[in-house]
Amino acid sequence: MPPHFPVKSFALSFALLAAGLPGIANAESNFQTGTGTLTATARVDFRITIPKILFLQVGTGTMFANNTAVNLIDFVVPAANIGDGTSVAATAASGDLGNGVVTAIVRGNNGNINLVATNAGALNNGSTDTIPWSQITTTPSALAGYATQLTPPTLANTTSAPVTLTAVNKVVDQGARWTYSYANSAIVPPGTYGGVNVNNGRVTYTATLP
Repeated sequence: MPPHFPVKSFALSFALLAAGLPGIANAESNFQTGTGTLTATARVDFRITIPKILFLQVGTGTMFANNTAVNLIDFVVPAANIGDGTSVAATAASGDLGNGVVTAIVRGNNGNINLVATNAGALNNGSTDTIPWSQITTTPSALAGYATQLTPPTLANTTSAPVTLTAVNKVVDQGARWTYSYANSAIVPPGTYGGVNVNNGRVTYTATLP
């Protein structure tokens, strides 16, 4: 007949074994007794995991989320001012802030960030007539809540020169209001140059975090 162990003895033995297994969470306590000064200590370990992040917004956006809205910056040049060098502001509905003004934000937490703007080449009117991207200027101004103003890339045909956003303690948190305007410094043939992802009218901003 096999030996018989009391149930209580088996339960106690299992509990003692489990206390020494790795991966089992153990709280700490310390008990002292005596007639003199007593000191008891207990320790707790903490751990915080922070993911690497990169956020870019130019125009309509949602902080730390994806938003697929693409704003149109629309310029209508008065006939009497074509090519006279008078800067032309965008229409009232242009940009998420109106009148050619957009919200621009970059946030990252792993060092300096490079920001560039790319396009498919000079804007065209569906024919061989073109307007170079150097005719579109971007002027930054303060955005509420951001101590460091975000510098925009200078638009150019195909690819702009990169802008380096300098991190502080590995963190970049920069924002600005970017105002687009048309320099209007040359007389060009009639037509609609660019558009909603047509005629080379789209600029793509890219932020790169190592």
